[in-house]
Amino acid sequence: MSASLLGSDRPLADVHDLALVDLDGVAYQGRLPIAHAAASLGEARTRGLRLVFVTNNASREPEEVASRLTGLDIPTDPDEVMTAAQACANLLRTRLEPGAKVLVVGGKGLTTAVTEAGYEVVTSAEDGPNAVAQGYSPELAWPDLAEAAYAVAGGAWHVASNRDLSLPTERGLAPGNGALVAAVVAATGVDPDSAGKPEPTMYRMAVERVGARRPLVIGDRLDTDLAGARAGGYPGLHVLTGVSSARDAVLAGPGMRPAYPGADRRSLLEPHPAPSEAEDGWWRCAGRSARVVDGSLELDGEGPAGIDVVRAACAAAWSAVDDGALLDPAGVPELTA
Repeated sequence: MSASLLGSDRPLADVHDLALVDLDGVAYQGRLPIAHAAASLGEARTRGLRLVFVTNNASREPEEVASRLTGLDIPTDPDEVMTAAQACANLLRTRLEPGAKVLVVGGKGLTTAVTEAGYEVVTSAEDGPNAVAQGYSPELAWPDLAEAAYAVAGGAWHVASNRDLSLPTERGLAPGNGALVAAVVAATGVDPDSAGKPEPTMYRMAVERVGARRPLVIGDRLDTDLAGARAGGYPGLHVLTGVSSARDAVLAGPGMRPAYPGADRRSLLEPHPAPSEAEDGWWRCAGRSARVVDGSLELDGEGPAGIDVVRAACAAAWSAVDDGALLDPAGVPELTA
């Protein structure tokens, strides 16, 4: 798939048969709902779009995730949830035989997934684990990280459920699993393997589970959700309700670019006009235009700033950079949609 924007003259919910939906920053914000999420996802379902919620958070079990979504008016069954804990257990299978010892440093979701994969869960480096499976849990403390470091230094294979440095909550960004993994890396000098996004493992597992033919990834983070989409060859919808901004999308490298930018979940129910190149380097989309001149992004057109400005800006910036032009981040303004 080319690392450029795609266009659709039909709503995405009518084009795709499966949406792989991130949780934090997309379906909800911590324990709070996100505007338009429940109504838009519900309408998409009535049009025949199936949903699987795919999360890098390995602390909760699918039943718990499904219950939270249902409580936020997004009715969900546990088999519509794919967690990084499940992907982590799947990664362990590539090197470890059933019955091997695994030191789990994380929440109950990771413990359950590793146990169900047929491994013996241990709690200390002194138990001689073959691997350390590390996932996020708000209850993790220094003794847990120290035990992981002792085991990795002793030769255990270090597998992280994901390496997200931050986690969006209702109060803002908090340290994510990647920040905790970094503490173990700093102590051991050993770089772990990772099962979560941006690796496309979970997306592929979900697509195979459903038997989908036209999947769409929906996420808020370019470095995980959308990078995973690019890695797996799936089109990605970047919604601007979480970590990465519209300006971040304009500045994104090819491996993190979304196929579609959208303000929020309502963009599932809307067409996505493709920008077109005009004269003098301008890229136009629904009356808004953008181009790169001397390393800066110029915007033009009538009407309020909106998602069409973002589409035009992404097209102009990506085209210029891919053709070898320089784009100074200082020359890219904040964009609102």
